Amino acid sequence: MPGNVLTEPLRRRIAAAVTRLTHDSRTRIDYSQPPGDPGLFGPDAVCWRVHADFASMLTGGITALLMQALHPLAMAGVWDHSRFREDLAGRLAGTATFVAGTTFAARADALALIDTVKRIHQRVVGVAPDGRPYAADDPALLCWVHVAETSSFLAAYLRYVDPTLSPADQDRYYAETATLAERLGATDVPRSVAAVRAYLDAMRPHLLADARAAEVVRVVMSAPPPSRLAWPVSRLILNAGVDLLPAWGQTMLGLSRGARLRAAVVRPGVRAIGRIMRWALIQGISRRARARVAGGAKPADDPARPASPA
Repeated sequence: MPGNVLTEPLRRRIAAAVTRLTHDSRTRIDYSQPPGDPGLFGPDAVCWRVHADFASMLTGGITALLMQALHPLAMAGVWDHSRFREDLAGRLAGTATFVAGTTFAARADALALIDTVKRIHQRVVGVAPDGRPYAADDPALLCWVHVAETSSFLAAYLRYVDPTLSPADQDRYYAETATLAERLGATDVPRSVAAVRAYLDAMRPHLLADARAAEVVRVVMSAPPPSRLAWPVSRLILNAGVDLLPAWGQTMLGLSRGARLRAAVVRPGVRAIGRIMRWALIQGISRRARARVAGGAKPADDPARPASPA
């Protein structure tokens, strides 16, 4: 779709809607400054490619939220200390800002985001319904949340952007993003595809689909769209997030019914939406960050096919 006087208003409208959906208004980051700063990773990192595609990242974010709900202690912290039931969009926006900022922002901004989250985690303590104490800065819980997110993001990228991403680059992705989890305080973070697979297998006996997990499913699947026009896209992304769950996760959460039909509908739909988003978000975060690293010069076409929020 060439940018011209007919399509530019539509492009800007889509970009503005994405920004409202994914931007945490409490956090202001200028991804274009300072010139030459590569951030924590730099544009050659695999995580710059994976995290640059908006549609796949949003889909993976839904998957990650559903997976995290299966851990009783992680769920207790969210239940007791967040407003996700009233403001699911706000929670997703906060996660999107953290991921984008730690991936693409200048080093000082990325480290500031990490410090902010660490301070928030120090206040998130309590007792789960089963009597076990929990703390959001527990290294084991941090590892679970991290793996639930990164495995979902990578799965979405492989399905909707580049299924040919090499095994070596997939391992690089996990090794790169493990450093973020470690900066937050996580330990024993898996750093390869094989290690992540083994970790998830080992965690399954500790997961539970209880009433709180069921409430997360209800909140997610009934989330209102940002507008009436966005309703079809919203439903598609939500169901694509379910479709991306491992089969055992769908079964535990009671979402396996109609799995084949769901896959047949949402996969081509999200691929189509992804192409539209890449066109609409031509000035997205990834592209601005590449321009920053290049010293402020306009970068060549982004090989990551950026579709980050504008």
